[in-house]
Amino acid sequence: MQKFIYRPPIEGPKILYQDQDILVVNKPSGLLSNPGRAAETQDCALTRVQKSNKNAILIHRLDCETSGILIFALNKAAERHLKIQFQERQVNKTYLALVDACPNVHQGRIELPLTADKNQIPLQKVDIKQGKSAITDYQVLWTDGRTSLLKLHPLTGRTHQLRVHLKSLGHTILGDNFYASDTIKNAKKRLCLHASEIKFTHPRSNKLMHFLCPADF
Repeated sequence: MQKFIYRPPIEGPKILYQDQDILVVNKPSGLLSNPGRAAETQDCALTRVQKSNKNAILIHRLDCETSGILIFALNKAAERHLKIQFQERQVNKTYLALVDACPNVHQGRIELPLTADKNQIPLQKVDIKQGKSAITDYQVLWTDGRTSLLKLHPLTGRTHQLRVHLKSLGHTILGDNFYASDTIKNAKKRLCLHASEIKFTHPRSNKLMHFLCPADF
């Protein structure tokens, strides 16, 4: 596993939508969602967004290396409404991942409980006995046999769930510096995992909000 060195991109989150209650952005790969403890990790999606929206509140997180759709609330009422939706799993999220080789079964469900790997922090691992339930649906969208583009729908939101589930399936995400072999890690300059689609209810109007954001890999 490669040691994590934080080099945030110059490119900041791109606004996809904004109104008086919510802000939806496309977070670039390599940028933390929220600040870490170290001084150098204060630069993140939240602090960059707050430069122009000082009341912005981060509703959920993406891994530093994962790009894609990230939601912020712009007031406390919106924050409460949105966080309840996430807690009750009412938010529908879709990811795209470019992986090594191709699954024999082109569509299916991965149900493998996960827990922290205490010997390799911050990694996670499958633990059938003590792990927390983790479920991911997947579908192969394209393959040339050497690599494949998968659509992923996580039904739970465990740390590194998609990374570990795909590795357990035998198809590690390209560019993954935590779980991939050197060959697979070096196949791409970034982790090829992108939060491409999200559906949720608007906190004020109660209308269905649906956002799409294509991957750049």
